Amino acid sequence: MNAMSKRSRQSPRRTSDVARWRRVFAWAMLPVMTATTFAAAVVPTQAVAQSLPTLGQSSAADLSPAMERKLGERVMREIRADPDYLSDLLLSDYVNALGSKLVSATRKVGLDASQSFEFFVVRDPAINAFSLPGGFIGINTGLIVTTRTESELASVIGHETGHVLQHHIARMLGQQAQNSWIALGGMLLGLLAGIGARSSDLGMGIAMGGQGLAIDRQLRFSRDAEREADRVGFQLLQAAGFDTYAMPTFFERLQRADAINEAGVPEYVRTHPLTTDRIADMLNRSRNAGYRQPEQSPEYVFVRARSLVLQQKSASDFATIADTQRTAIRSQTAPSVAGAWYAVALAEYKQRRWEPAREALEKSRAAFGGTGPGTPSLAVLASDIARASGRPEDALRVATQARAAFPLSQAADMAYADALVASHRIPEATQFLKAQVERYRSEPIWWRALAGAWAADGKRARQHAALAEQYALQGQWMAAVGQLKLARDAGDADFYEMSTIDARLHEFQRRYREDKEDEKDFNKQFG
Repeated sequence: MNAMSKRSRQSPRRTSDVARWRRVFAWAMLPVMTATTFAAAVVPTQAVAQSLPTLGQSSAADLSPAMERKLGERVMREIRADPDYLSDLLLSDYVNALGSKLVSATRKVGLDASQSFEFFVVRDPAINAFSLPGGFIGINTGLIVTTRTESELASVIGHETGHVLQHHIARMLGQQAQNSWIALGGMLLGLLAGIGARSSDLGMGIAMGGQGLAIDRQLRFSRDAEREADRVGFQLLQAAGFDTYAMPTFFERLQRADAINEAGVPEYVRTHPLTTDRIADMLNRSRNAGYRQPEQSPEYVFVRARSLVLQQKSASDFATIADTQRTAIRSQTAPSVAGAWYAVALAEYKQRRWEPAREALEKSRAAFGGTGPGTPSLAVLASDIARASGRPEDALRVATQARAAFPLSQAADMAYADALVASHRIPEATQFLKAQVERYRSEPIWWRALAGAWAADGKRARQHAALAEQYALQGQWMAAVGQLKLARDAGDADFYEMSTIDARLHEFQRRYREDKEDEKDFNKQFG
């Protein structure tokens, strides 16, 4: 995940910038893991701490919560600009609701989760999840697709949340600093020994010995961190009402995949080394906790199906998904008939085949059962299909029902806004979207939607000003400045709007300069 631009498109199987960021953090923090263990300073209660492995003293001085959040936000700016970052609101709504359920359970187990969390989805078929500084947790589409129950998905998210709650970032920074001195000392001693003995083999041996000690310390530290995250994640899983057996079951399935085919090792296994001891520990805890039937969100099967489709990138891929899901339904091998038909509907929609999409969605709804909007995924896709096929009033009716049924769903709100624009009810759309950008101040997608509404109304200055706000939220200050200059030159802004544009222009230019200075300071501290 290095600079999130369109630069990295060399091959169809290119390494995304999201993946490169994970490698950057892996190199900086822990060679045997990708960026999976970053956290704020949250200390467990004494009772909980006694049941966890001791990783040594954590120090807020290593990386303060404010610095950690700032670092995480810097990374997220670039992740959000990457084509593999999925801004799909249905997926975002779901993973944040699931993550919030786990975070809310911290109170029941005596953990302090006063910091903010943000969960997001990455288009990547690899089975993995990862954490970034400041409470940002990424989930690959491949992980969502591979899980068989919501509890399995929650177990992985709970594990990552455990890394965050146990502030492993501060601990690992302290450990990394010690290991760097060990490795550096070994290299210097090796150089001196090689000069003194005129033996490059001796010098290399001492240098490699120093590096080996540093790596050994990191390996031991990472194993303890993984066990600690397991146990915190297990507590959250239990307190939130999920099936605790899902954690050892899912980990064991991944371990079997590792043993069967080393070439196809799941990424989660490579980045979170699974051991028999870890799985046995979780299994014993599950037995002691007892079993209770978890309540699975009806959205899970649709989110799983949606992730399967959205991780594809071409029309041929969508056609293949539609065919394979229809085959699974006919052969009665689909884990969820409703989910399989939903995948068909979305895949057909992506191919602009409106009638097959509508028919498949109706079959999905019938398999799901019930009346009314059903779930956010069913309602939003129904509205999207109606709008795209030239039935904006039907789209608006469905979206209005969805908003009433799911008042916390950003996806339902966006479907409503899109339907208003498609129905040429532009004043209503712009009023609604202005309220949304106030409600979701940190979400660039709402400014982009408002820009689209202004464009439909022919308000070019307002369109470019809204796009400037979107780019500013993504930290793309020069792009924001460019949009404001276009707004200033559009010729349809009144005096008040021109004053606002000029003020924002100076503000964004100042923020750009400050950001460059912050980048220099960051490179001095961490580079």
